[in-house]
Amino acid sequence: MATIREGNKPVLLVVDVQVGVMRSAWDAERVINNIVAAVEKARRQGVPVVWVQHSDTELIEGSPDWQLVPQLSPADGEVRIYKQFNSSFEQTELDETFARFGATHVVLAGAATNWCIRATAYSALDRGYDLTLLKDAHTTESIDLEDGSTIEAANIILELNIAMKWLSYPGRSNRISTSREVEFIS
Repeated sequence: MATIREGNKPVLLVVDVQVGVMRSAWDAERVINNIVAAVEKARRQGVPVVWVQHSDTELIEGSPDWQLVPQLSPADGEVRIYKQFNSSFEQTELDETFARFGATHVVLAGAATNWCIRATAYSALDRGYDLTLLKDAHTTESIDLEDGSTIEAANIILELNIAMKWLSYPGRSNRISTSREVEFIS
């Protein structure tokens, strides 16, 4: 059973908006611009912004592809989390970081929708956080299946947006919002 986190202290979590991830992502420029807008709004409202960067055998830590996209850069004092698994919580200091902020509500943006965003969203809810998925600020690439069919990126994004709108967890709230309409209530 999850520990329900009392109150409404938000944090903006920006996951894997890295050069190598965004290069082939669907509608990347628009999504990056929406993340920029969310980051600027969070900073104006004094909401902590936490940055996550993934590394693996294809995304080598420190390489040019591993870097955050040039449009986004952490401000002085903003925390960076480095991960090797889909969930931003697995074998990282993310829970401890949120505890230092007193965070109870995760506002989530980034990539890739079907891997790291989905895993992080469910992990946040499983750990008792409220969740807002920025429906216009996450992306992925299409998946070509062995049978020759393709799952289009837009459909993967739409499916997660629908799931996060209707999913139900006891004692927690989850919702979707646009990056411009999100309310960082603290």
